[in-house]
Amino acid sequence: MSLHFEVVFTCFLRDSTPDTVLEALRWHLDMVPERPSGLNADEHTFPVLAPDPDGRLPGGDFASLRRQSRGFAAGRELYSWGLFSRNYWKDDEMGELVTILDLLAPYVEEPGYGGYFREQYDSEPTVFTFENGTYGPLKL
Repeated sequence: MSLHFEVVFTCFLRDSTPDTVLEALRWHLDMVPERPSGLNADEHTFPVLAPDPDGRLPGGDFASLRRQSRGFAAGRELYSWGLFSRNYWKDDEMGELVTILDLLAPYVEEPGYGGYFREQYDSEPTVFTFENGTYGPLKL
């Protein structure tokens, strides 16, 4: 019998995030049907952030990527790409966590909290953070 995990990503990506990264995220979130042509199929094997309509988490799986206003500075409006996903993963899918973290980390706008994962029946999550283009800590 396998273990199951709740996996949550929540962060802002810089407005200047390359279109290739945004398209990869849209594919992982199941917002576009085709894998982007430049995305390595060996590394990005399936859309890991796609919400399951029959998900087992209370309230279900969820996925969102949208350009959001973050306020004003120097007389202009500031924007970022807001990412939020919550999915139910099997233990053999947890290696994909690194694939998504590697995709996000270089473009995260603000250092700090980036999400968590927790085994379905655990009360304590394992939090991951972003800082200086990388992430940590991970104890899988």
